[in-house]
Amino acid sequence: MFNIYGTWPWYISGFLIGTVMLLLIYFGKTFGMSSNLRTMCSMLGAGKTADFFKFDWKAQRWNLTVVLGAMIGGWLAVTFLTDPTKADTVVLNPQTVIELQQLHIDEPNGKLLPDAFTSADALKDPKILAILLIGGILVGFGTRYAGGCTSGHAISGLSNLQLPSLIAVIGFFIGGLIMSWLLLPLIF
Repeated sequence: MFNIYGTWPWYISGFLIGTVMLLLIYFGKTFGMSSNLRTMCSMLGAGKTADFFKFDWKAQRWNLTVVLGAMIGGWLAVTFLTDPTKADTVVLNPQTVIELQQLHIDEPNGKLLPDAFTSADALKDPKILAILLIGGILVGFGTRYAGGCTSGHAISGLSNLQLPSLIAVIGFFIGGLIMSWLLLPLIF
């Protein structure tokens, strides 16, 4: 049996994700987080200035429940499923902590991101601001260029046996390896 507090085992999480994907396939729907941004921009009138946003956003309203569900699920997990006796909610592999320290990046200590990127002092550093800005632009461009985000391609696209999603996931993986093992050590 598993402990409901903390990270759930892959076989529970995987089963739940697989069940959701089977239901979506059954109802003829596809899911992805980045498509929700397009839907929200279209709802707010972005179709008046860019053809990309000219589509029937009402047909995608159901997908906004994914965003709502992610927010509610995150709140439920933090509020009710976090072990109050543990100070840290994010537990990193000890080898990861050592490698981060070698790059002069502090351990997140229960937060999602280390202070090296998110503290008030870090945001005054032009190097950190450039990393965050360039990283955000690359993620946005990559999501648009690949026709979706990692969750859309890796979960929904692969579940639907779509070759473009397989190619995108391979690209995401290679890009992550290049960033982790080659570029990140050069930057820090």
